[in-house]
Amino acid sequence: MSETSTKSRNYVMWIKLAISVFVLLFFWIVPASSYGLTNITVVEQRVIAVFAFAFAMWVTEAVPSWTSSVLVIVLLLLTCSNGSISFLKVEGVKMISYKSLMYAFADPTIMLFLGGFVIAAVASKMGVDVQLAKALLKLFGKKSEFVLLGFLLVTGLFSMFISNTATAAMMLTFMAPVLRHMPVDGKGKIALAMAIPIGANIGGIATPIGTPPNAIALKFLNDPEGLNLGIGFGDWFGVMFPYALVLLLIAWALLMLLFPFKKKTIELVLEGETKHGWQLTVTYITMAVTIFLWMFDKVTGLNANIVAMIPIAIFCVTGIFTKEDLNQINWSVLWLVAGGFALGTALYETGLDKHLIEAIPFQTWSPIVVIIAASVVCWILSNIIANTAAANLLIPVMVTLAVGMREMLVPFGGETTMLLSVTLAASLAMCLPISTPPNAIAYSTGMIETKDMMKVGVIMGIVGLVLAISMLVVIGKLGYFA
Repeated sequence: MSETSTKSRNYVMWIKLAISVFVLLFFWIVPASSYGLTNITVVEQRVIAVFAFAFAMWVTEAVPSWTSSVLVIVLLLLTCSNGSISFLKVEGVKMISYKSLMYAFADPTIMLFLGGFVIAAVASKMGVDVQLAKALLKLFGKKSEFVLLGFLLVTGLFSMFISNTATAAMMLTFMAPVLRHMPVDGKGKIALAMAIPIGANIGGIATPIGTPPNAIALKFLNDPEGLNLGIGFGDWFGVMFPYALVLLLIAWALLMLLFPFKKKTIELVLEGETKHGWQLTVTYITMAVTIFLWMFDKVTGLNANIVAMIPIAIFCVTGIFTKEDLNQINWSVLWLVAGGFALGTALYETGLDKHLIEAIPFQTWSPIVVIIAASVVCWILSNIIANTAAANLLIPVMVTLAVGMREMLVPFGGETTMLLSVTLAASLAMCLPISTPPNAIAYSTGMIETKDMMKVGVIMGIVGLVLAISMLVVIGKLGYFA
């Protein structure tokens, strides 16, 4: 990169930082009365300022999203907690427990995600992912349309338990030789390349560990001091797996319609090595037992967060997962998620959530309009910034809305409809190359143009949101999550 280009990027970064700091200071110093909230405390105003700062930082991406998340937690600790700087402490005003904010880095939901990361790392290290992908893809034969379906479903399946970025990269390795031999003037290559990000993004919906927004939503849905719904891993999977499967089949039909194959058959040449020996056996058994315990957590009585610690312990003790492997864990995602948890803690412990509930005229709002509007906002935002950052910003606010509209939401499936519709909207955002890492990976093949991605992304987003809200209303009325 040239020196001029580097200076230009640094200049833009400082402008973005300046804008974000200005937003922080503006909300910090404006008169409290301008918020329209009754009896708002100075600490609550600081929380609003930090929240606005987080929004500005995540939208502008002045620095990496996870860095902004850490900065948000530090700001809350320094200015809003009972361990903050002496001259910023306010007598007689409830401040946030600094321990509660720091717990965000080791929340049980973080451990659930960490367990998923360890399983994914070991599966990749031992070649389990390659072996399973090869075996599964062979089941779909050589007919072009079924090869496409195979890539969609297998990518979706892997993304339920492995990082969608890692899944997309692996599946693209299998697909690369195929794409090179596709007819130059055919559209089928676009369908195949698009199958990777669609499968990866949608597949992650099916499990709590499939994508960070899921974990964020589950945390707030199950928080004993919040909604306390007790939704287990198996409960989530029982609803979201069929939903994801239906969406993948719709995507298959859409891709065949928009990008028909010119070549009727495709020859797959699948390469990749798998390690052998006792370690591979231990890996398979541990993965199988962990997934079983996750699926039947309500039967065994073992919380999914606790189950996530089992593979960590086994793989570490047996030496399958080493110190070097630990360095490969995607800690940035965990820290990004922690920022959202800290914002939620700040809203609750300062009492700002109650003041927001008192100030918003819920009785004049149509619940279904609020649900649709929030979902659309999250979908649009997630197409522009990281879906985890979008979920971090919106889900804590949606919890407050859900509590305030609890009675009004009953005919529409309750609080879960509001929170989960926003959560699913984040995963349905795939209109642009920058929307998700799998999109960027697929775009890098050179087989896809932005207009192709936009066309498919908009259609899948609309269809996905309509199905999601309809499904959540129905299962909410049936009391599935009650």
